[in-house]
Amino acid sequence: MRVLVVEDEARLAEGLKRGLEAEGFAVDVAADGTDGLWFARENHYAVVLLDIMLPGVSGYTVCRTLRDEGDWTPVLMLTAKSGEWDQVEALDTGADDYLTKPFSFAVLVARVRALIRRGSAPRPAVLEAGDLSLDPATRAVRRGDVPIELTTREFTVLEFLLRRAGQVVSKAEILGGVWDFDFDGDPNIVEVYIRHLRNKVDRPFGRASIETLRGAGYRLAADGG
Repeated sequence: MRVLVVEDEARLAEGLKRGLEAEGFAVDVAADGTDGLWFARENHYAVVLLDIMLPGVSGYTVCRTLRDEGDWTPVLMLTAKSGEWDQVEALDTGADDYLTKPFSFAVLVARVRALIRRGSAPRPAVLEAGDLSLDPATRAVRRGDVPIELTTREFTVLEFLLRRAGQVVSKAEILGGVWDFDFDGDPNIVEVYIRHLRNKVDRPFGRASIETLRGAGYRLAADGG
């Protein structure tokens, strides 16, 4: 198993290289984002360990670029920044996991092995169904090149449906995923938001992507309708 370490702190990079090699991994090291991106493009890796604050281009940019290019190699972000919004940005750019320095090497190895078990199946940062797209990081929704303004709750319902595009989801599943399983209001609130979404993402474009399956729930067409 080959691992790429993209880290500009020379002592840490060398320590990670020695430790991972002792665990049986083959390790390549890049000291800046530009070289890291080149290594990732030119070789196949089981996991990329990626610092966020890098010379050249940032770890955020490296990760998002790989995802935009269809490279789904698992990425574990490493950073000295501990703010929750830094973690949010790391995950929204397509990273799979996040460790704040200083960290336990044993925990890092365990997370690397967990990511290898998960594999490199596509986990797109931007959700798409045909020409309908939703970017969780920027909270942008579009039909083709046309931006669509949604409320926070409308956005969350659409994201839930897009993550399960082509699948039938029940009203209870939507309530549990978007509100919570302890929601004790009127369950017909789901129908209200489905209607709002149809009025914004379907009808103005002559589409019918959000289907109602009587007695079963809803389905967002995988091709965007």
